[in-house]
Amino acid sequence: MREDITRLNVEAIVNAANTTLLGGGGVDGAIHKAAGPKLLAECKTLGGCLTGSAKITKGYNLKAKYVIHTVGPVYQGGDQQEEELLRSCYTSSLQLAVDYKIKSIAFPAISTGVYNYPKKEATAVAVSAVTSFLRSVPHEIKDLIFVCFDQECFDLYKHELASACDGC
Repeated sequence: MREDITRLNVEAIVNAANTTLLGGGGVDGAIHKAAGPKLLAECKTLGGCLTGSAKITKGYNLKAKYVIHTVGPVYQGGDQQEEELLRSCYTSSLQLAVDYKIKSIAFPAISTGVYNYPKKEATAVAVSAVTSFLRSVPHEIKDLIFVCFDQECFDLYKHELASACDGC
């Protein structure tokens, strides 16, 4: 869907964070602003996060009960393990969702902003990682939303999901 991820009524939203987890621009800044200062205070206790990994906090002033923070790779041409790291962002976030018995989750287009991951390639990785995980790991997730900031992203996800699901 094309929407502001901070306004969604889901159990968890995923934050495309930086390694400090202390806020930044784009989705990260918007989530920190909407959640309020208690999110930053909790993030300060987490000791940062490695690229491809994920950590979970409360949602504070958000509708979402949880924020799952994941650090996507900075795109450097595609030969620096970017695809594996991006895939790991999605699977690490989903594993936390399973661990916390989360039933609804929303993902932004991780690494496609200032980290410059090409949107088409990032979309293919995201859909592949999520569908593979959900088919292979027992879970309670009933609703999974890819949230897009712009129409280009929305169109890419729509196409990729139709291909991955054979029209499901």
